[in-house]
Amino acid sequence: MLSTTFDLLPVKDCYLFSYSHGQVAPIDIHNESLADAEEQLRFLCHIIVGAKIEYPLPLLKGAFTSWLWNNLGIPDCSIYPSVRCGLEMAILNAMAARTGLSLLDILQPHKATEEMHGMSKHVNLCALIDSNGTPHEVANIAASLVAEGFTAIKLKVARRENPFKDAAVLQEVRKAVGKQIQLRVDANRKWTFEEAILFGSLVKDCDLQYIEEPVQDEGEIIKYCNESGLPVALDETIDNLTGNPLNVLANYAHPKVVAAVIKPSVVGGFEKAALIARWAQQEGKMAIVSAAFESGLALSTYMLFSYYVDRHQAALHRVGPSPSIAHGLGTYRWLKQDITTRRLRMSSDPCTRSMGASTIDAIQHLEQFQLDDSIICRTFNGEQVHRYTTTVKTNELSFSIRMHEVGHAHDGDIVVFLHGFLGTGEDWIPIMKAISGSARCISIDLPGHGETKVEKLGDMEENHDWSLSVERVSELLYKLIQDLTLGKVTLVGYSMGARIALHMALRLGDKINGAVILSGSPGLNDEMARRIRRAKDDSRARNLITYGLQTFLTSWYAGKLWNSLRCHPHFKEVVDSRSLHGDAQSLASALSDLSIGRQEPLWDDLKHCKLPLLFVVGAQDDKFKAIAQQMLEEVEQGQNEGGATGSNTSEILEVQESGHAVHLENPLPLIRALRRFMTRVRNSYG
Repeated sequence: MLSTTFDLLPVKDCYLFSYSHGQVAPIDIHNESLADAEEQLRFLCHIIVGAKIEYPLPLLKGAFTSWLWNNLGIPDCSIYPSVRCGLEMAILNAMAARTGLSLLDILQPHKATEEMHGMSKHVNLCALIDSNGTPHEVANIAASLVAEGFTAIKLKVARRENPFKDAAVLQEVRKAVGKQIQLRVDANRKWTFEEAILFGSLVKDCDLQYIEEPVQDEGEIIKYCNESGLPVALDETIDNLTGNPLNVLANYAHPKVVAAVIKPSVVGGFEKAALIARWAQQEGKMAIVSAAFESGLALSTYMLFSYYVDRHQAALHRVGPSPSIAHGLGTYRWLKQDITTRRLRMSSDPCTRSMGASTIDAIQHLEQFQLDDSIICRTFNGEQVHRYTTTVKTNELSFSIRMHEVGHAHDGDIVVFLHGFLGTGEDWIPIMKAISGSARCISIDLPGHGETKVEKLGDMEENHDWSLSVERVSELLYKLIQDLTLGKVTLVGYSMGARIALHMALRLGDKINGAVILSGSPGLNDEMARRIRRAKDDSRARNLITYGLQTFLTSWYAGKLWNSLRCHPHFKEVVDSRSLHGDAQSLASALSDLSIGRQEPLWDDLKHCKLPLLFVVGAQDDKFKAIAQQMLEEVEQGQNEGGATGSNTSEILEVQESGHAVHLENPLPLIRALRRFMTRVRNSYG
């Protein structure tokens, strides 16, 4: 489990984050792993500093999605569901804490609160039974839960040898609990259509409230409703929704689909959960909030969210006070240990005579929340960036290289990041902080950029050619790596930096484990194309010196290559950071000297590639998508001709919602890809 806290300060009509908690707890049912989630949280902890939240927001109606994009620059499709859920939880609880209101007051307009004042403050809960054991043993467990006050019970099915045995358990349970208790079963898509139909025929007299996901193929759910006659609930179908969920849910308006089981941490937070709940309620179906074995922190928030959902249901159908739907939050009783010093209380409501939790207790649990220090394995308070300068000398030049370093080497993993033209090593800091838990990350201000300086040595003649060139910079970095480690490093390069990284991987590979090439190219094979590009870059370099950096930036970023970056909410900040370069002459020299028109092409070298390469491109960058595909084909052709296998496998990652500047436009998919690439590289070298 991961718990994250934020600090908040008032800023006029906005808020920075206040001290608050949100839980991120991915388990097997999530597509993301704990390591995946932790990296995104490390990234968020960096970029969220100073982020503002306007209050009140139109909560749970698109505001969070807009905020993620406009304030943090994160496309909705990129953040993991469990991470988004935890982030929303922290923000909602922070708003409540800062304003002195409860979470319910934050979620529910006061007018609706007044209209629903007569509604019970109790959230009804459904118990979950471990249905292992004999039918008699399971029935006794069910009876004991009823004695405690539970009025709804769910059993897991499709785990025995055949549907006959599952049906026998359910029949025995029904006898033990009587007709007044709501019984639900969950097959988790483990049955074939035929097995599910057989089970349905055996339990027709058991008066099921519904069966969750009875068949393996979601395309057969409606067919099952028609042929079995049993009421069905959606669960995994909802978990797997992407994009706008309403587009898919429209296919399940069938009257026998009676419920939507919604796990906020799996569907991607409360905003999406509320959208799905509203769809269900408008279609006359039950909206059931469910947990994925989270702690009391998350369960308290889920209970208040469940109450919000119930009140919306009552307001929609204009019904008076009544017992709420039994929500799937009984998993809390399965936890042997909680992360809080105070366990969440559950009790039977004297008014409804049903087992559940008090919203008042849930509010107090959040307001008085304290972590149990005894169960904390480790904490993360943000990685500090170590900035320093190191000197590397060649026969003719002395390079004073600016370095940015985060993290410590794990299993010898060192990752060196190379920026593109106009960038600096600072561009990589958010990504470096994200993966610093598994690697020592170092970014460099390349010659001509940032705070890296070049000086001539000795009595070198003024007219002596000491231009940089991709080859010379590669040799310089090779020497730097030799000073950094006795082992090898993984290179990550973007655009101009990608060309340098690719040259090093193909020509100086004895110090390289592998290379990640973002929007990179191996050069131009055609001599005429190289001459034209040299002339173009030389002209740009002269314009940079003649008209100044600000005018140059306006012209540079007006190009087609930056169409998607110009639409990014942080585009102005990106351009502003580029304007901080103080040495226009050095930038102009880098533009001319490191021009792709002067680089020796590496297409033939790709056929002899000995290292794993990962080519990363933005989905909206058609030019470099084509180049990446051609590079991969060259590598694969060389492997096929040479019979190479295994360690030098290369692949392409296409990042959605981004163009050329992938690491700036949509960094979260890149973060996951980097760790997986490092793991693959580490395994390939034993």
